[in-house]
Amino acid sequence: MSRIKEFPLPDLAEGLTEGEIISWLVSVGDIVELNQPVVEVETAKAAVEIPAKWAGRVHAIFHKEGTVVEVGAPIFAIDTQPDAGELPPATQPDGTPTPSAAALAAVELAPADAAVEPG
Repeated sequence: MSRIKEFPLPDLAEGLTEGEIISWLVSVGDIVELNQPVVEVETAKAAVEIPAKWAGRVHAIFHKEGTVVEVGAPIFAIDTQPDAGELPPATQPDGTPTPSAAALAAVELAPADAAVEPG
């Protein structure tokens, strides 16, 4: 049984298919307790705090704040046995390395209506 558990965005209200990550209440490396609020998500109906389903150490955060995520998509991962030794670096579901919070903060996004040139 894997000690890394991926937490998918739950169905927060009947009929809604997505939610927007409003704020992360934890960072990669933080120790969390069972049912501790981890992330605030907003849907078309409400903003809610989602609690941790497992206790452990936050291993990865898959989406930055402001990202709209489909219900069922993994949003973070928890190492449920943080004292069991080192793990390889966190990766996203597609196998690419998970960017650190500092790397995400350094990303500058182009406005949606702006043309973007390569390079």
